[in-house]
Amino acid sequence: MADHDSGSPRIVLASASPRRSDLLRELGIDFVVAPTNIDESERSDEDPAGYVRRIATEKALAATPRPGDVVIAADTTVDVDGAILAKPVDLDDARRMLKLLSGRAHRVHTGVAVRYEGRMVADVATAIVKMAPITDDTMAWYLGTGEPMGKAGAYAIQGEAAALVEGVQGHITTVIGLPLGLLGDLFARLDLSLAAMIRPLGDGD
Repeated sequence: MADHDSGSPRIVLASASPRRSDLLRELGIDFVVAPTNIDESERSDEDPAGYVRRIATEKALAATPRPGDVVIAADTTVDVDGAILAKPVDLDDARRMLKLLSGRAHRVHTGVAVRYEGRMVADVATAIVKMAPITDDTMAWYLGTGEPMGKAGAYAIQGEAAALVEGVQGHITTVIGLPLGLLGDLFARLDLSLAAMIRPLGDGD
């Protein structure tokens, strides 16, 4: 990604997620990708929302930005009755998760942290996703796409899993992995304007 002009801080996305990059790109934000590696193990006393907030914060803290950079970090998890569904370890684990989600509603939490000039703010956005009943044939098809691997809760709503979803309460970007409304709010808490960093239409590629 190209840098902003000298009047705007550089945005660093501390995430390797192509979905988060796509959301920023579609918004018209210039940024650089600089993933961080942290221990994402759950703690016994954490609820799902607290977990994603902590992980997003730790990702932001692990970044090594240049002076004046704005660091964005995020983490997403699927919450079924208070239990965290992280990324499946294999296809059997993905099948187990999808069976849990089949025909019912669940919560998706995305924690976002923004770090700038020695300050950091973090918060969580939550959406409710209603899954259609997943038949054996549909399960076999979806597992065969390979899409569940590497996705919290074993599905990607912006991909083939859109066929499995009956409805969403809340913002779709929360489920994809970077709630843009919350991101704008966090920028404002740091006296920054996310809207001011959006490229004008026709500017650049």
